[in-house]
Amino acid sequence: AFLSSFILDSLCWEVVGAVKLWNEWCRTSNTTNVLPTDSFCLFYRLISDPTVLLCQCSCYVAEDQQFQWLEKVFGCIKKEGLQVTILSTCPVADYKTQESTLTLSSPFLRALKTKEFKEQVCCPLLEQPNIVRDLPAAVLSYCQVWQIPAVLYQCYTDVIKLDTVTIEAFKPLLSSKTLKNLVKDVSESTKILKKLLTTNETHNNIYI
Repeated sequence: AFLSSFILDSLCWEVVGAVKLWNEWCRTSNTTNVLPTDSFCLFYRLISDPTVLLCQCSCYVAEDQQFQWLEKVFGCIKKEGLQVTILSTCPVADYKTQESTLTLSSPFLRALKTKEFKEQVCCPLLEQPNIVRDLPAAVLSYCQVWQIPAVLYQCYTDVIKLDTVTIEAFKPLLSSKTLKNLVKDVSESTKILKKLLTTNETHNNIYI
């Protein structure tokens, strides 16, 4: 939602690939010509600079699929000169601290980076003994092994469904060296964000 609101623009980006998955939590149709759904990882390329790629992964990648996912994706990308930025969200209940999580001002960002990543991060580093998991952790581990500069920004939030506050928690990243040249018109971003939230609220209605 953050990328769709502040970065992605149909005039500047083009879809160049997709990963279709099937597991117990994520089932993809065999149909080839379909619209993007929650069972896809979509890859976009910046038209003005084809070296810039963006992946939106809105589906669950199971533990036994992560290595194959990494091999297929990074197998198509030149590792020389590559830099990776990962955005992820998880419940604030997963955050380990001596303080009570009730006193934490959520949502908040924490960063974790590979040894090769030399740029300044946009938020505090993730404190021990906290860990990251699932596909974001697998991507970061892959980059560490292959000595690829990479940084993971993890947003800890206390809400389950999409909301403005959680999405805007990523806004400090817009001033980072990687993203600052990709930011689109802010007024347009507000419209898209509002539309995304309206769609999400419709899908999350509960009828009794």
